[in-house]
Amino acid sequence: MHPYIAVPATLALVYRAWSRSSLTPAGIVVAALTAVVHAIHPWSIFFALLVVFFLSGTAVTKVKHDVKARLTLASSGSSGGEGARTHIQVLANSGVASILILLHYWQLQKRNRALELGSSQDCWAYGSDPLVVGIVSNYAAVAADTFSSELGILSKSKPRLLTSWNLREVPPGTNGGVSLTGTLAGFGGAFIIALTSLSLLPFCNADSSIAGQFSGSKPGLEGGNGWGWQEKVYWVIAVTIWGGLGSVLDSALGGLFQASVIDSRTGKVIEGTGGKKVPVTGSQMPANKKSDDPSRHVVNGLGIFDNNEVNVLMALLMSVGGIFIASYIWHIPLQSMLG
Repeated sequence: MHPYIAVPATLALVYRAWSRSSLTPAGIVVAALTAVVHAIHPWSIFFALLVVFFLSGTAVTKVKHDVKARLTLASSGSSGGEGARTHIQVLANSGVASILILLHYWQLQKRNRALELGSSQDCWAYGSDPLVVGIVSNYAAVAADTFSSELGILSKSKPRLLTSWNLREVPPGTNGGVSLTGTLAGFGGAFIIALTSLSLLPFCNADSSIAGQFSGSKPGLEGGNGWGWQEKVYWVIAVTIWGGLGSVLDSALGGLFQASVIDSRTGKVIEGTGGKKVPVTGSQMPANKKSDDPSRHVVNGLGIFDNNEVNVLMALLMSVGGIFIASYIWHIPLQSMLG
């Protein structure tokens, strides 16, 4: 990506995060480094995905923030609601994509040296580079998860626990709780990422070729390596569905491996600061506590992972899953991505 675009764009993002307190100081530093990694790649699409995810994610976080804050409690005992995101949360959403971007950048450099071409002349042929699918899958999934959790909690109907045998109703904010509103919002978030990728990915046109390496005289569905309108439509549909399923997977993982803690006096879910685990014993109790009975109870989940670890696992599974599916459909050996 051209430095004269990447540098001011990164500075603008840093200023926005600082001025609106959407990231902690450490979160701003890590986000800036993440932006640099994305900007190193010659394609602008990956930096754009990061920007779109950050801006859309912070936008939905602010939607009826005061209402959402009253639906849950913070682990300190105050009202809940998403506060400034930490560096751990930044890495949970973009860490997997950053690694894949560096790997794909290395592949491009190696390919261009072999072809004696500049990286700016490269385009993405149909049926090549499953790593691109993995990177887009990461952002489609984490965007879907963000939209689902931030907007689904506002659903007028109670969420249902995905990991329970009878899909029982649970309080808003429960890990593993899903609603129709949240699910549709998740697919909406993935659709935004799909449209962004459609606009900026350097698709090889159906009548193009890359230094004789790829024959793009025909669209991919007709046996060629070009992207026609049908291939692009299927791409948007596939990214949207795959990303939306990522939010469902996150709910399943959260319901199984992340503990949901309820305050017995209010019936509200308690959220951990910065996505960390909620302490159950030895924690500060409300000032109006009138008995020695514990005020916090784990109602579901094994408590193995915190929210950040669940997000990383989900992003990793969806990214790797996208790579495997593309590799299978396009008949590309997985070892070729490392060679």
